[in-house]
Amino acid sequence: MERILRFPGGARRDPAVEAWFDARPDPLGRIAKRWFEVIRASGNDVFELLHDGQPTACLGDAAFGYVDSFKAHVNVGFFLGAVLPDPCGLLEGSGRFMRHVKIRPGSGIDEEALEDLIRAAYEDMKARNGADTFG
Repeated sequence: MERILRFPGGARRDPAVEAWFDARPDPLGRIAKRWFEVIRASGNDVFELLHDGQPTACLGDAAFGYVDSFKAHVNVGFFLGAVLPDPCGLLEGSGRFMRHVKIRPGSGIDEEALEDLIRAAYEDMKARNGADTFG
């Protein structure tokens, strides 16, 4: 059974998340912010916080997505990415649960496919929210 990571204490707009983006005005930071905005727009019940130093989105308190900026790329990640449909093959990683999409400046990304993954992650968490299997 898949685990649900729960992070109480999120906010609709967390000042710590905004500060994270403000500290990254470079192209990678802008890419990360653009995709976090898409994650934020998933629904009225999306809350956010910093978890392990990464902007993290939760459905209520159930984490479903995050972004992070590295030296040469941005990750858009999904806590239960291993169960998401990925017909375009964007997801990377071999962990038991988590997967991510790497975005490099100047390289194309199938934006519609990534938006579909974000929507699927939100809808998947919405379907399983309340069935806490991580304790």
